[in-house]
Amino acid sequence: MTQIFNFSAGPAMIAPAVLAQAQAELLNWQNQGTSVMEVSHRGKYFVELAAQADKDLRNLYHIPDNYKILFLQGGARGQFAAIPMNLIGSKGKALYLNSGHWSATAAKEARNFCQIDEINILQEKEGKLSIARTDFSDIAEQYDYVHYCSNETISGVEIFEVPNVGNGVLVADMSSDILSRKIDISKFGLIYAGAQKNLGPAGITIVIVREDLIGHARKETPSIWNYEVQAKADSMINTPPTFAWYLCSLVFKDLLAQGGLEAVSQRNAHKAKLLYDYLAQTNFYHNQVAPQNRSLMNVTFSTGDDGLNAKFVAEATAAGLQALKGHKVLGGMRASIYNAMPPEGVEKLVEFMRLFERENS
Repeated sequence: MTQIFNFSAGPAMIAPAVLAQAQAELLNWQNQGTSVMEVSHRGKYFVELAAQADKDLRNLYHIPDNYKILFLQGGARGQFAAIPMNLIGSKGKALYLNSGHWSATAAKEARNFCQIDEINILQEKEGKLSIARTDFSDIAEQYDYVHYCSNETISGVEIFEVPNVGNGVLVADMSSDILSRKIDISKFGLIYAGAQKNLGPAGITIVIVREDLIGHARKETPSIWNYEVQAKADSMINTPPTFAWYLCSLVFKDLLAQGGLEAVSQRNAHKAKLLYDYLAQTNFYHNQVAPQNRSLMNVTFSTGDDGLNAKFVAEATAAGLQALKGHKVLGGMRASIYNAMPPEGVEKLVEFMRLFERENS
């Protein structure tokens, strides 16, 4: 059987070592003679798991003590609404930085709950997309928070420089690049991410929020979206997605065992370089992102011909390179090379791209 490499943008691949451990423990977790899916979330063993997951994530990201980690439901889309419900205060408005599809979607949702201003920070020069501006220190303090998306999954645009908001509150959707490289958590008021790309399976969402931002939710905020309620209940005001939480805990341990984010970021940079170096020397495929904003997680490319793109995706799938079809918004192809993608997968993809180019030029 051909070895399969899964380039899905999410739900994405999970490290084989993590899946193997979950498989081994499926019928007998913690020697309880039962699955982790069948035990109480308020019981001793799951409470210990949750506490260890919190500790391991703090160690990975060097999260300061004055930040809470919440394990929530509803995906990043749920947070598009929860954030304004919790963070809009005396200033009465928020600033949204538009760098593509998902940041624009977050802004659209926020308008249902508060007044927002929106600034387009994506520019196109000579056919290449890049980020035009990251310094908002002159205006940020007019707003209760400034929101941006650090990695636009669809277009493959990543913002490596943390926006400067002075003494303002910075909120980041990191669904596509969380735990892919080191960041200074203290620069952010809140970080959120759907799990299904770098953290684990779909069904759970991580929120890392500074404690002084908790406790100011508007009265009508549903309790499940209220950060104060969730923090006091250890993210368990209702039955949480326990299996997804468990898998995230295994991912955290696996990343620590690999050497933490220093080792992870080096491997991710290496994988991306393999692919971008090839794209830089071919005229057959085209990438539309400027080098300084090329995502390390989602590499987009196209032949410029829809029929040829469809042929590429079909033949790549047959060769064991799955889920390379680009998002319907953009078309073309997209290789999502999150933490769990091994370098061998990217090497196989480049090898196939060379072959396809020779056969179709």
